Amino acid sequence: MRAVTVTPGVADSLRLVEDHPEPPPEEGPILVEALAVGICGTDHEIIAGGYGEAPPGADLLVLGHESLGRVLEDPSGTLQPGDLVAGVVRHPDPVPCPNCAVGEWDMCRNGRFTEHGIKALPGFARDRWRLHPRFAVGLDQALAPVGMLLEPTSVVAKAWEHIERIGARAEWQPQTVLVTGAGPIGLLAALLATQRGLAVHVLDRNTTGPKPELVRALGATYHTVPVSELDLEPDVVLECTGAPVVVLDVMYKAAPTGIVCLTGVSSGGRTIDLDAGALNRSLVLENNVVFGSVNANRRHWDLAAAALARADRGWLDSLITRRVPVGAYARAYAPEPDDIKVVLEFDS
Repeated sequence: MRAVTVTPGVADSLRLVEDHPEPPPEEGPILVEALAVGICGTDHEIIAGGYGEAPPGADLLVLGHESLGRVLEDPSGTLQPGDLVAGVVRHPDPVPCPNCAVGEWDMCRNGRFTEHGIKALPGFARDRWRLHPRFAVGLDQALAPVGMLLEPTSVVAKAWEHIERIGARAEWQPQTVLVTGAGPIGLLAALLATQRGLAVHVLDRNTTGPKPELVRALGATYHTVPVSELDLEPDVVLECTGAPVVVLDVMYKAAPTGIVCLTGVSSGGRTIDLDAGALNRSLVLENNVVFGSVNANRRHWDLAAAALARADRGWLDSLITRRVPVGAYARAYAPEPDDIKVVLEFDS
């Protein structure tokens, strides 16, 4: 079968293997036919040789962690043939650590977790793959065109769950949300904010392309000015760019008792001036919280599926700016200026 692979640590080793082995039974009893995979910055970093780990005993890593497939067979009875399904990306470590032992594998303490298409597990960019029921998330059939958005939605579903847990430390009645970055994570974070009835502001540097209209279609406000020039004090900030200056600016911008969730990953290597004392004073005296969030456990995937089912299908479809057949895989992994979400599609 076909599979999109890289040699981990080797830049520009991306290729389509035409005779990849069928998924072995030990991957799980649920056999799935691939429909599509979404492509994100993590894939680009793996292709560049930045990181990535092949499964034990293998030289190649199959890419693809934003999955969507259709069940071919499931002897466990969890799903039925024809059901739409996505695969949970991260699996718990084998020890396990205290968090992995109770299903909170997104919060793994010892780093021995594995991840499909990223770390020691084959990804979903192949014609067929297998899952254990614990890691198989069923989707409404109406989400067939956009179901690969479930993985990035699970990331922001976790972020929102943790924001609300932190907010419960006191009487908390948030009204205003600032999302920095209008990529897929930022736009989906804004979607979940509007589903909570909050006033949403999204900041991005793009003045043209589809992003401004996608934000306005949510009933949110789009901004292109620097964070410091915004005329608002958000109760919640979801920082989705990883840009160091933006990360620091939103910490100053949050309202008293505000919560800042960092989801963007910075590349490092850049030094900027910082008045650490002033930042510390602001955070302490205003009882603010800054925390980081990445990945998701099964609970968050289920929350994400419910959020997508409530969302406007046309708006979700508009997030996907390019759909590329697997035969033209190289085009899918070559970024274009107006890309939001690019999807690699597998024909039946």
